[in-house]
Amino acid sequence: MSTFGNSLSMLKNPAILNFIFQGVLFTLIISVVAVVLSILFGSVLALLRNYCTTGKTRIFHMLSVVYIELFRNTPLLFWIFICVVFCPTPGFVNRAMFGLSSVNNKLLFKAAVALILYTSSVIAEIVRGGLNSVAHGQIEAGQSQGFGMVRIMWYIVLPQAFRAIIPTLLSQVITTIKDSSFLANVAVIELMARTKQILSAANRYNGTNASNVSDVFVLFGTAALIYFVINFSISMVVRSMQNRRAVPGGRRQAVVLEKRAAGAECDG
Repeated sequence: MSTFGNSLSMLKNPAILNFIFQGVLFTLIISVVAVVLSILFGSVLALLRNYCTTGKTRIFHMLSVVYIELFRNTPLLFWIFICVVFCPTPGFVNRAMFGLSSVNNKLLFKAAVALILYTSSVIAEIVRGGLNSVAHGQIEAGQSQGFGMVRIMWYIVLPQAFRAIIPTLLSQVITTIKDSSFLANVAVIELMARTKQILSAANRYNGTNASNVSDVFVLFGTAALIYFVINFSISMVVRSMQNRRAVPGGRRQAVVLEKRAAGAECDG
């Protein structure tokens, strides 16, 4: 069997496949948690930066600006190392669970915090762009109906803002999934870290009792393919949802235009 064939044979090993699958699972869990919390925190930061510009609330504007600019303009890897060294961990993390040791769980928690801190600053600017796309007259219209600022934001401004930023937000979600691979630098057990672990012990599984260059291509190629499939699938699902929502809207618009045309013919 060729060297490349020996390397491919590792992917037939059930233990290796299971090990990789667990890495994919942890990657998805970390990414989903990071994306959800970053969207929530980033939205709050965007609202503070956009609307807390006068009076006593101006301090929140200044704090949000400092936070966003600090994290957005520094590398993610820098904050991963900072959090690993300085970030405290809650008590429930300091024990073995999910098949991981307490040390790995603490590292997983700290690295996820770094990912959330960094991603929320980027998403805050994306959401702020969406907020700025909503006409100020929408806020005035809500105020004229007796709505408070919170209700205006929740029912009027934020829905329109998020519809406007779906493509950009999708790009950041995909970027966050890819950025989770940085966590391998602190031995967090996600896909990339597990790929590196398999590579370090490839000589025991490829049948040659030696590490080969083809091992690198096979293992990292497999990881790259998994990342591609995950992100491409997300893109297709989101696009499909957008298309489904766009079609009814287009039909309603067509019906309105038809009624207007019919009314114009009657008047003629």
